[in-house]
Amino acid sequence: MNQHGRYGGPVVDCHHHVWRPRDLPWLAAGNVPRIFGPHEPIRRDYLIDEYVQDAKSAGIVESVYVQTNWPMDRAVDEVRWLAEVHRESGWPSAVVGSADLFSPDAMSVLREQAAVSPLVRGTRLQLHWHPREEFRFAGAPDALLDPVLVRNVGRLAELGWLFELQVFADQMPAAAELVAACPDTMFVLVHAGMLVDAGDEDEVARWASGLRALAAHSNVVVKLTGQGTFVHRVDPGLITLVAEQVLALFGPRRAMFGSNFPVEKLWTAMPPLVDAWRDALSSRSPEEQRWIFADNARRVYGLSA
Repeated sequence: MNQHGRYGGPVVDCHHHVWRPRDLPWLAAGNVPRIFGPHEPIRRDYLIDEYVQDAKSAGIVESVYVQTNWPMDRAVDEVRWLAEVHRESGWPSAVVGSADLFSPDAMSVLREQAAVSPLVRGTRLQLHWHPREEFRFAGAPDALLDPVLVRNVGRLAELGWLFELQVFADQMPAAAELVAACPDTMFVLVHAGMLVDAGDEDEVARWASGLRALAAHSNVVVKLTGQGTFVHRVDPGLITLVAEQVLALFGPRRAMFGSNFPVEKLWTAMPPLVDAWRDALSSRSPEEQRWIFADNARRVYGLSA
């Protein structure tokens, strides 16, 4: 029996998407492998009205949109579209865009995004690479330390922006070097480091070791998101394992909840997903639960509430 009870307050979703397949060649084509596996049910428009309906069903009151891999030459268009979505609906509360950070001219794109919308709080460039081909996305194992990338990530601080870091466990040592090289940039570790197989003790050990290396840097926070990615279900045991490990290393002021919708909509509705995290965190104090479910995201992403 837990000591405090489940969180019942307002929730801020620190990681979700909305999209139109016409903007996303990878989604429209349907034959581009994704780490979350087959995705035919979400190869369709997922617009803000549907997201808001999903969100409100679980007590979510604010949200952060995260980029969806528009073509790089349309990186500004993505931000412009989200600005229009926000003007029409009031959602999302903040935006994380993207840009080709391997380009020497990346800062010009980022500055144009900043001029287009005051909602932008940072950028994500998916860098995850895995020996298993179906889990790869881009780049190479050593891409995290590319000098141009390191320079551009460091310059995000000029805009007051953060960098969303998406890597697997074996990439975390290099990720820690990237973080150390960019001490003025805030890093957000996506999906708590993407543990692929919680049943593999060696992999869990590498993942925990990588988390420990990143936790040593105060400019890293963690998203408690995406734990259905490899198991294709809401798994309370996995969620509890991830929550406990993250909080043991980062503490409750450096972790925040996110839904990863509509990807997780492949296997769950929003209320069971949020409830699984509420259960996993129910032994924490009410104050700590409020930090994880709302206040930390508001602080990290500069939300108004």
